[in-house]
Amino acid sequence: MFFLFLGMLILQRLGELFIARRNEKLMLSKGAVEAGQRHYKWMVMIHASFFVSLFLEVTLFHKEPAAWWWIPFSVFLLAQLARVWCLTTLGMYWNTKIIILPGAQVVARGPYKYIRHPNYCIVTLEIITIPLVFQAYFTGFLFLAFNALILSVRIPAEERALKEATDYSQRFGRKQRFIPSDKT
Repeated sequence: MFFLFLGMLILQRLGELFIARRNEKLMLSKGAVEAGQRHYKWMVMIHASFFVSLFLEVTLFHKEPAAWWWIPFSVFLLAQLARVWCLTTLGMYWNTKIIILPGAQVVARGPYKYIRHPNYCIVTLEIITIPLVFQAYFTGFLFLAFNALILSVRIPAEERALKEATDYSQRFGRKQRFIPSDKT
């Protein structure tokens, strides 16, 4: 079960990288610019290392799914639905990099109607739930900390770039980063 799950997850991530690359080319052709390049390599390294750590912890320590695996797995599945909602809502604007189209109107519908950064909430949920399914607690705690660290750099860089080049401040001025509300 673990190898099938991990394989599907890696295929999903590779598919997302393909979509991100396609969107990046499209956006750059429209005059978009990239921000936050300095931290991006660290973000990629953290996310790739998560899979390596999970694989090593589960295989080397012979971890098995928890008796209550279906609880975190159910949350994980709901997060996948929310992930698709984010990707489809942002369309060509969705990316793993910070790609900003100057003068664009920020997307403020779908999950972005309620919080500024739903995709980062989803990634955080995945970092919590995936290790819980397989009782890989070391990986869960370690990468929850790494994720918090990279997001403490990533989110301000993204918001700064959006504020400088788009209507971000007007659309999201009073909206919370992670606490749902319908304020704009």
